[in-house]
Parts: sequence; C-alpha cells; structure tokens
Amino acid sequence: MAIEIVLGLGNPGSRYAETRHNVGFRVVDELARRRGFGVWDRHPLCDLTPLAIGGGVIAGKPMTYMNRSGAAFAWLMDRFDLEPERILVVVDDIDLPIGRLRLRKHGGPGTHNGLRDLCEAVGSGFPRLRVGVRGEPVWDDLAAYVTEPFEDDELEPVAAAVTRAADAVEAVLADGLDAAMNRFNRVEVEEVGG
Repeated sequence: MAIEIVLGLGNPGSRYAETRHNVGFRVVDELARRRGFGVWDRHPLCDLTPLAIGGGVIAGKPMTYMNRSGAAFAWLMDRFDLEPERILVVVDDIDLPIGRLRLRKHGGPGTHNGLRDLCEAVGSGFPRLRVGVRGEPVWDDLAAYVTEPFEDDELEPVAAAVTRAADAVEAVLADGLDAAMNRFNRVEVEEVGG
C-alpha cells in the first residue's frame, strides 16, 4: 500500500525544538524544505503541508504533546479516510545510537511513549522510521534526557541523521518500504564512527 502521510512525532513549541524527542519534526521539516510549498496549514491536532513527491503525499506534525500523539493519528485517519498502513510515522529512538535508522512495517512501541499512545489509539499496524538519538552517556532519567537539547559534539551527527532519514522517507515513497528497508536498515560506516 502506498504511503499518503508522513507523520513526524515531536513536542510543539520552541522549548522542545532542538531536543532528542523532536527528531521526527526535524525530518518532516527537512522533507518540507526539499519538497514542500512553504505553507503549513494549522489544525487543532496536527499541522499539515503537501509535498511534491509520491503523487500527493502530506507531511504532518502533531500539535499534541508526544504522549498524546494517538489523537492526531486517529484524526488523520478519519479526515483522510486512511488505514494505518498508509501513514508513515517518523520518531526518535533512544534505543538506537545517533545516526542509526530502523524502518519497520509495523511493531510494538518499545520504550517510546509516543508510539505507545499511537498503538493504544489505532493498533500497531502502521509503518515507522525510528531515528537513533542515543548519545553517550545516557542519563538515568530518560524523560529528561529526551526533552533536553543535544550536546554540542552531537549536533553534526544529528544533522546528518536527519538528512539521511529524509532520504529514507523519499526512498519509501519512490521505491516502496521493502526496498527502503533493505537500503537504510544496514549499519553504515559513518554511523558507527569508522
């Protein structure tokens, strides 16, 4: 099934803009920069913008907080009359090192509260792109860790990861999920510092 919406998860507001938890927003912003028309339509639950890619794909950013992302996803399904498998979710992943990507057709939430809320709202049958955000060292308080900005030495690798994640989304839209999984789920030399 073709993807019709790319939904980047994050927290609204300038306080969270540069945090680990907002990598999903950064990826859809990069897609909008590359393929968008410069206008985000504001809705109560989700900001949307059309992308000139894949025959009319829409990028979205929930305006709910991360742990309430399921409401925005359900609203999108209802508004556009879509099944969950037509919405690709882009999300940060603390269980993956910075720069590592993992595309999946479906699955559980892992340790991610935003994915947990999505799974509770609509089930687990939606594709997702997890973008690694784990640096060294990880704090004991994971909630605080993901809602603080990246360290200075992480900024360049994170920017590269956002670019690569946007490339992965474009590959999903152009070539399908299986081909993109084969290409982007591999560990690349630059991801592991070699």
